[in-house]
Amino acid sequence: MEAAVVLLLLLPLVVAGAWWLAKKRREQLDTWARATGWQHVRHDPGYGLARLHHNQPFEQGHGRRVSEVLTGRWQGLPAVSYTYEWSTGAGKERRTYYAHVVALALPAYLPVLELTGEGVGARIAKALGARDLQTESVAFNDAYRVAAGDERVGHAILHPRLMERLLQPDALRTDWRIEGTWIASWAPGRTDTARIAPRLGVLHAVVRGVPRHVWQEHGYDPLRHPGVPGAC
Repeated sequence: MEAAVVLLLLLPLVVAGAWWLAKKRREQLDTWARATGWQHVRHDPGYGLARLHHNQPFEQGHGRRVSEVLTGRWQGLPAVSYTYEWSTGAGKERRTYYAHVVALALPAYLPVLELTGEGVGARIAKALGARDLQTESVAFNDAYRVAAGDERVGHAILHPRLMERLLQPDALRTDWRIEGTWIASWAPGRTDTARIAPRLGVLHAVVRGVPRHVWQEHGYDPLRHPGVPGAC
């Protein structure tokens, strides 16, 4: 009985504390957005962010939703950052997970190309039969698992200059995927504003590295659109 009374007395404090932390979090994101010329829209602005891609961390578990949505432009391309949330299990076994996703909208549709760090998860995936596109760079093959929907396009995009860029320290910590008209990167945890610019920098390097002939094959010519990235 005494324990129940204590819990009832503490409940308003817990609720108030959660409200205060959420308020401070919103203020932090608002401040960041104002300083960078972006917008903090909090919820999906109509991009279908919870269904942006069809592989990790998307389409896992249930209760999928997005929050802490920040939108703007990065080097001429529409950009977005948000927290993606999903759950597994139910009741006492329910677990909730978060991923901080940043993405750039592409000027044309491209086949799937995914790079993930060559860690335990990648080794398990390959052991289960997942394909791993091999390049001419041993260092690159050792650093990444590459999944390509079109291997010819994958090899064209992953040319030596881009592979060299992707072996730099900031890129080695950045998993990303091109799928359709977006290139997205994800990392565990909620939105970290300090990581938005570095990760978008890596994604933008990939977009700029796509050869012109690849864009042309998919209905877009960067030289006909001055100021739009993609002229390589």
